Amino acid sequence: MLTSSILTILGLALFEIISSADNAIINAEVLRTMSAKMRRWFLFWGILFAVFVIRGLLPWAIIWATVPSLGPIGAFTATWSSDPMVHTAIEKSAPILMAGGGIFLIFLFLHWLFLEEKHFGLPGERFFVKQGVWFYAIVSILLAVVVWLALKVDPLMAFGAVIGSTAFFITHGFKENAEHAEKEMLSGTSKRSDISKVLYLEVIDATFSIDGVLGAFAFTLSIPLILIGNGIGAIVLRKLTVSNIETVKKYVFLKNGAMYSVFFLGAIMLLHAFHIPVPEWVSPLATFLIVGYFFWKSRCLLLCAPVHE
Repeated sequence: MLTSSILTILGLALFEIISSADNAIINAEVLRTMSAKMRRWFLFWGILFAVFVIRGLLPWAIIWATVPSLGPIGAFTATWSSDPMVHTAIEKSAPILMAGGGIFLIFLFLHWLFLEEKHFGLPGERFFVKQGVWFYAIVSILLAVVVWLALKVDPLMAFGAVIGSTAFFITHGFKENAEHAEKEMLSGTSKRSDISKVLYLEVIDATFSIDGVLGAFAFTLSIPLILIGNGIGAIVLRKLTVSNIETVKKYVFLKNGAMYSVFFLGAIMLLHAFHIPVPEWVSPLATFLIVGYFFWKSRCLLLCAPVHE
């Protein structure tokens, strides 16, 4: 039990770090335009906000939305409750969460695969980029298939899949807006104060953190483990944002590792939704292997081809 919990926490922390690496790079670029005092303020208070507010409230809100019968207070106490009836209620409603989270993560992966600029890390990635026009058709067909199959199991599970799709497109819009705002702040034409920039970074962080929190449910339904694992990851990421982000940027295939991990976790969540059991150790082990491979690939590029630095 202890070994499984430690493996889960380490997997959660690693997934949080790599899934939010893009956010860290945005933060680092914007922080360069701010005073040293505000950078220190962002590091200290930003960590408290990211760990205890964002990573703390999101899992609670998700559990409350998934099991509304618990109510807001019940959803909060369920986080720490040992009552078997509470855990039974959460597990009974888990397919709704798994369907929504699985669709969200797979849509996230497919958007990256078809439409986003990337360093090509595997054969075939260039082919998918050339077929970008098919992204919306593929995700629409995938959603229709999942909803059709889910309706045969539980109509609420089908609704959960639709919510996952809706959440993806809403957060995608926020991320695109964040990219435009970042360019404005870095160009020097922005009239935002340092305080408004910090607040804006926190909003961006909240948007990006949804990926990590939803993916965390593929590891475990234990909220304390999710809080610990995601919290450790968020703290490490904030430290990297201020001190070693340039080093992180040199590992060009880490984003590939993050996205393939996202796809794998999304697939696991859909399997769980349809009551196909997957051992808990599979998610953290797969994350370590996928990220480890792309870390090694990035390292080889740095050592063998320094001209790419």
